[in-house]
Amino acid sequence: MVKDGYSILVADDEEAFRSMVATLLQEEGHTVQTTSDGAQAINALQTGSFDALLLDIRMPKVDGLEVLKFAKENFPSTEVVMITGFDDVKIAVQCMKLGAYDYVTKPYSAEELTATVKRALERRNLLLENKLTKNELSRIISSTEFVGKSRAFQKTVELALTVAPTESTILIQGSSGTGKELIANLIYKNSTRPEKPFVAVNCASIPDSLIESELFGHEKGAFTDARSQKQGIVELANGGTLFLDEVGDISLLIQPKLLRFIQTGEFRRVGGTASLKSDVRIISATNKNLPQEVKEGRFREDLLYRLNVITIEIPPLRNRKEDIPLLTEHFLKNKVRSRTKKSISPEAVENLKNYEWPGNVRELENVLERAAILSRGDTIQASDIALPTHSFASPGSNNNPLGTAVSMKEVERLHIDGVLRQTRWDKKIAAKILGISLKTLYTKIKQYNLGP
Repeated sequence: MVKDGYSILVADDEEAFRSMVATLLQEEGHTVQTTSDGAQAINALQTGSFDALLLDIRMPKVDGLEVLKFAKENFPSTEVVMITGFDDVKIAVQCMKLGAYDYVTKPYSAEELTATVKRALERRNLLLENKLTKNELSRIISSTEFVGKSRAFQKTVELALTVAPTESTILIQGSSGTGKELIANLIYKNSTRPEKPFVAVNCASIPDSLIESELFGHEKGAFTDARSQKQGIVELANGGTLFLDEVGDISLLIQPKLLRFIQTGEFRRVGGTASLKSDVRIISATNKNLPQEVKEGRFREDLLYRLNVITIEIPPLRNRKEDIPLLTEHFLKNKVRSRTKKSISPEAVENLKNYEWPGNVRELENVLERAAILSRGDTIQASDIALPTHSFASPGSNNNPLGTAVSMKEVERLHIDGVLRQTRWDKKIAAKILGISLKTLYTKIKQYNLGP
């Protein structure tokens, strides 16, 4: 029996064959649903979620060729294995050209059938991983060398490793740029689902009008541009881990639907009436104070309780300054894209340690990359480090609003304004330094009435 079973649909008009195949696959640990004709198979595909489809070529009402075309058009992540007699081998080869993975001829051996299904599922996993997370996950995995010796950071990593093997929902809290996605990936890699999909979605980067369709999918004709049925992220992540980054930015209209999905595992595609199910482990992250968001009516309290069964706090860089020399060495060695490898002077490191780092680790990496590119020698000097000078002032001084009777909103406004000025209002670079999306930056500019 396999460790983790898959969901398989068997479509064949011979009852004895369906029963034998279902028993064989169930003994392998899979969940099996059977249908006796092509029309039933299409209905099952529309109302369920299947990893693989075993499909007889000759069936009443709708033949296997038409079912194959429907499956590949609407559910490309479902691998199809054709079942055929010797007389239909040529048609089976034609089916492979249309997207079927392989075919099995009757009479078949149990070993041949299970081996073919296993290979189809392995191919499905590889294709799904490439489709969903190839670029994003490769970037994250390349950055999962956790650098830091501070006790605050080590406690965060230890807690993440402790809760990783559980199935509890986890909320990761921390300022922008602290590495919330790295902690999420660490939990995923040490969970009970490391071989299943890891799907990350940045809730702040998707317009409110599209977030429901992205999460839950939509039916053909659900809205103007819905020319075909589309599977949502929760459906594609079935069996794996769903990472909701910037979950605090999800609109109040979508929050009840997300809550229902977390509670029951059930969802409906936009424009659909059928209830579908998906089994995912949810990890979410935010840089917002969600309890405060609840008080101000922007976030549902019951959703917060569901998301933060376990909460992991990531310390900001200003609270782990002993890690700055290690992070600097790591970035200059592995991340900074300059023609030659650069070292850094002790005076420059001291300047870095005296800065407050509102953009956290991400800002440190960006500052070092800029310094490495612009510095003329092999060693980055203090003069090569471009930082806002007010951040070197001690808390409470006249040049620094930190620790004074200034609201958090005013501090945020001053910082965003300063970064925009420093980047000469290049919003893409400013958003990267601030660790927020372009959408969020435009919202803040409008909120604080900022201008060049």
